[in-house]
Amino acid sequence: MPYSLAMIPGDGIGPEVTSAARQVLEAAGLDCTWQEVAAGQVALETQGNPLPPDTLAAVRAADATLKGPTTTAAGKGFRSVNVAIRQQLCLYANFRPARSLPGIVTRYQDVDLIVIRENTEGLYSGLEHTVVPGVVESLRIITAQASERIARFAFQTAVRQNRHRVTCVHKANILKLSDGLFLDSCRKVAAEFPRIDFDDCIVDAAAMKLVTDPQAFDVLVMENLFGDILSDLTSGLVGGLGVAPSANVGDGVAVFEAVHGSAPDIAGQGLANPTALILSGVLMLRYLREQEAADRVAAAVHSVLAAGKIRTGDLGGTSTTSEFAAAVIEAL
Repeated sequence: MPYSLAMIPGDGIGPEVTSAARQVLEAAGLDCTWQEVAAGQVALETQGNPLPPDTLAAVRAADATLKGPTTTAAGKGFRSVNVAIRQQLCLYANFRPARSLPGIVTRYQDVDLIVIRENTEGLYSGLEHTVVPGVVESLRIITAQASERIARFAFQTAVRQNRHRVTCVHKANILKLSDGLFLDSCRKVAAEFPRIDFDDCIVDAAAMKLVTDPQAFDVLVMENLFGDILSDLTSGLVGGLGVAPSANVGDGVAVFEAVHGSAPDIAGQGLANPTALILSGVLMLRYLREQEAADRVAAAVHSVLAAGKIRTGDLGGTSTTSEFAAAVIEAL
């Protein structure tokens, strides 16, 4: 029986990279039917809503969803579609692996870590208002329930992937109540997993250590804003957002997406790098327990990158989006 998958092409380069990723997944033998639904600027223009109810219903009903980047204007316009999807579908865990890729030269070698981010609360709760003109107040929400839930997800991930240590990243030295609660929750859950080492690190120290010795970390778990920032930092360790996959997981619902922007300046020109979304597709295959297909797609991407003949502009090459996808399919 084929999987029922939803696909959100997104804005800007989104349709190009989602099409490339879909072609690769189908070439790997994924038996599925796709339901294409809209979100972001395109949905706002065509349906008057950046996140239509039909889109949420389709994502909720699907076995998994593949999502392209969506546009969110800074400081104005509609709220982030990404944040809205995560909160409305309770996709509480953001999973961002950062692993060195063959053929991509950075100043770091053998990076292999995972950032796990609480995805539904913190400052991204969206609770802010103007107190008086010129003064804005934002509320940072941290709950024991969400903190324990994401900590347990981190330890369960460590067990499944044969990892050895979970590090809680926090600012409990200053934010003694909110981050104190998050840290206490992680310590509580750590006691349930005695075979996994546990430690903690203040977020500014963690940022410094990540750029001086990323091999010092294994699995990192943190609240929403810290996770947003540090997961982009770890992407930079391995080649940038163009090669960084991502998963958003809840109970029975999951969205796999490229975390880079919609890049409207190059939209429609075939210049976008589809690697991030193809590798997000690998995460989706693993979520669906299609391990053999996942291994094959990952190996094909690594083969193309290692050969170095087919590369998009962000990696120093001149190949198009479709040429890269075709090379991965040929490698399959």
